[in-house]
Amino acid sequence: MDETRFHQVLHRPGTLLDIGAHDGLLTLPFAALPGSRVLAFEPLPAAFARLQAACAGLANVELHQAALGDQVGQATLTMPLLDGVPQEQWASTAKGYAGFGARVTEASFTVPLRKVDEFGLHDLTGVKLDAEGAEYEILRGARETLLRCRPVLTLEIEERHRIGATYAVPAYLDALGYDAWFELDDVWHPIRDFDRPKMQVASSSPAVFTASTPYVFVFYFLPRETAPEMLARLQRGVA
Repeated sequence: MDETRFHQVLHRPGTLLDIGAHDGLLTLPFAALPGSRVLAFEPLPAAFARLQAACAGLANVELHQAALGDQVGQATLTMPLLDGVPQEQWASTAKGYAGFGARVTEASFTVPLRKVDEFGLHDLTGVKLDAEGAEYEILRGARETLLRCRPVLTLEIEERHRIGATYAVPAYLDALGYDAWFELDDVWHPIRDFDRPKMQVASSSPAVFTASTPYVFVFYFLPRETAPEMLARLQRGVA
């Protein structure tokens, strides 16, 4: 089950957040869900322009060319270039790319920085978050909203982007009453079964494309009070 199907199965009418929307891979299916309103965040200028084009005419989609975090202001977004070619999927407000050799250079952008909590949402039902190492700060900036709305969440968390993230982020959400899961070979596993040395080994350099098999980096978070019922629905794959 991929992130799109997860949100389709557990969908409730309300607002969904696509954080790190890029070209709108999840923004568009989110917008097609019944009774949905989508807030999509993409700070990278070139990607945001494509996102705007993809979402043109969608009245239930609100686009923000901004990064998210636990403060309001500005942030530096750093994107690596490999042999001069932009690697947009690696753009991050949490790290830079110096020291990876002559093939890897950097482009930096000053972007607006906002917090989820400043939007005052009361009907948030789902969140997709892919921020290349900035997940912890983004969730800190969403604490009040998560406690109030209890949305389901999908997060891409990778040690190659931030060492310790696969410990810190689930621990933070555990304190907010969320249970963490991952899926492997069509079986749902609690996060205690996640074996980092076997399931998440990858190069932190944009110039080296190696990863362990399997490589588990998408994690699913369910509010503890409704997790058993939601997990049963996911296991059946039925909305």
